[in-house]
Parts: sequence; structure tokens; C-alpha cells
Amino acid sequence: MSPADSPWHILRTQAERAVQAEPVLSGTFREAILDQPDFAFALAHRVSQALADSEEQQAALFDRFSSIHQQFPALAESAWCDLQAIVSRDPAFGTGLEVLLFSKGFLALQAYRIGHQLLLQDERLLAMFIQARCNERLAVDINPASQIGSGIMLDHATGIVIGETAAVGDDVSILQGVTLGGTGKESGDRHPKVRSGVMIGAGAKILGNIEIGEGAKVGAGSVVLQAVAPHTTVVGNPARQVGKPRHARPALDMDQSFDEG
Repeated sequence: MSPADSPWHILRTQAERAVQAEPVLSGTFREAILDQPDFAFALAHRVSQALADSEEQQAALFDRFSSIHQQFPALAESAWCDLQAIVSRDPAFGTGLEVLLFSKGFLALQAYRIGHQLLLQDERLLAMFIQARCNERLAVDINPASQIGSGIMLDHATGIVIGETAAVGDDVSILQGVTLGGTGKESGDRHPKVRSGVMIGAGAKILGNIEIGEGAKVGAGSVVLQAVAPHTTVVGNPARQVGKPRHARPALDMDQSFDEG
């Protein structure tokens, strides 16, 4: 990849153009992108800015978050995959700059990624702080112990809940109001396992330690209590199989319709 094609160069170019196009927001573009040395620092800035109560707290969070990003460059790599996923799947966002600044789902996901790494570093209280603030500020509740792949789109994101032992594979699209939850007070491994390429429609509830197979599609408002086979579409309450997705990876084409039969 040439320097001109690097993710950071692309974002900086978009920010430079945005300064000219929207001078009233020039300070925002400079602070978020043009004043940052790289994408990892930009992510740390964006998350710390969103979660902090004060300038002092933001500075402290930024120092810790940027340090984590420098230690674990895979965090920024996953974030870039998420950003590209949103640009390619959501027509509401035209550029990566728009996603970084204005996508609540992207922001919540990057906060989760930092919190997950902090939990692995035995910084449980800070990880839980991030989860709580995302719930309070963004209406997204992702347990930092959950396992989430890359190329993820949390579309709209409001009301998404992902439980402690849930797992989400790569290239998954999850719409607003989705719950990946348990079924009661049971302990241990108790949350869904969503494999790669799955699309989960708005308001769907997937409950228990069940598998949603690769390339499956869960219709909006469905309540899923049993495993879903790969490349299968389910809808309803309780969810029932109604055919197969038209695309091998429904998360990528975001087709909300289904063919019964």
C-alpha cells in the first residue's frame, strides 16, 4: 500500500477538504484528525472525548487509551475494518471521516475494543467504566468480556445489548435494539455465538448459549431461542426458518427482505 492509499492519509485528506467545505466545523476536524499523529491517536481522542466528564478526565483517559493503542496496534486495524464496513454498507455515511465523527455505533464499538483490552490487562474497573459510560451516553451496552471480531457494523446502535459471554464473528451487521442475552440467572457460558457474515435485524432478541451459523439472517423483531443453521433465514416470535438468504454473507448486502419457503 502506498502512503497515499493508507487509511490515515485518506482520513487526513477528507479532513482537509472538510475544513474548506465547512469552516464552522474546522476546529472539530483539526482536533479530531489534523492535530493527531496517527489513526490510533485519533481513535483514543474520539473515545476519551465522548466518555469524559471534564477536560481533566479526558486528558487522563486519552493518555491511557492512546497507550493501549500503541501497545496493541491490532485495535486500530480492527477499527479501520469497522469503518470500511460502515462506509460500504450504510448509505447514510459517505466517508470515513463522517463515520469517525458521527457514527454512534462505530464509537461504541471502539470504546468496547479498548475496554476489552483493558480487561485482559486486569484493569477491570476502567473497563467497566467504559461500558457504563457507553450505556449512559450512547445507549449501547457491550460487556467488555464479550468477544467481537472485525468488520462490524452497529447500525444506528441505540439499544444494542451484548452480554458477557457472547461472541460475534467477523463481518457481522447488527441493527438497533438487538439483544445478545442470557435466558435468566444462569452463570457460565450463557450468551449467543454469532458467526461471520450474519445480519441481525432491528429489535431481534437472541437469548442463551446458542449458535447463529455463518451467513445466517435474523429478521427484525425476531425472538431466537434455538440455534440457527448456517445460511438460513429466521423470522418471528418464536423464530422459525423461512428459507435462505439471497446473499452468502447477508451482513454485506443488508437486504432486509426474505423469501418464504
